[in-house]
Amino acid sequence: MTLLDHVAALLEGADVPYALVGAGALAVHGVSRSTVDHDLLTTEPGVLARPFWTALPADVSVDSRRGDDSDPLGGVVRFIQMGQRDVDLVVGRAGWMDGVLQRRTTVPLPGHDLPVVSLSDLILLKLYAGGTQDSWDVAQLLATTSAASVREDVESRLHLLPSECGALWQRLAAPRE
Repeated sequence: MTLLDHVAALLEGADVPYALVGAGALAVHGVSRSTVDHDLLTTEPGVLARPFWTALPADVSVDSRRGDDSDPLGGVVRFIQMGQRDVDLVVGRAGWMDGVLQRRTTVPLPGHDLPVVSLSDLILLKLYAGGTQDSWDVAQLLATTSAASVREDVESRLHLLPSECGALWQRLAAPRE
């Protein structure tokens, strides 16, 4: 069982909604980018408590960091196990990210089906993060689809994000000349 499988099993056992985000979700949606970890998203703050993870194997290191009131995230839990790809569980704030988790889909993987965010929601999450790599990721995702429905879906929810996310979208989604 992989570290990702262990973390996913505990989340599912506790009925905590979660989904694959980051480079793993990019790959599901047709963009290949190398990474050294798996990224998951939840909005359940209870996962930040160390006792939530006591059933993990003894050789798994768990580092939980709670975001302060000014942080756009509730926190992050990092899992490390020798010989395994690290897992980062990002704890988003309740609100629009709850909708992201409600719209997730499932991807069949060997030994375990894994929930993953939709293409539109992955774009929204990348816009929200707003970094240079995130902007590149959005551009690559837009290049993989010509579906107007994806752009319409993103635009229908942009109002839920800070205004700078909308400005970034306008720059990235503008037709190229």
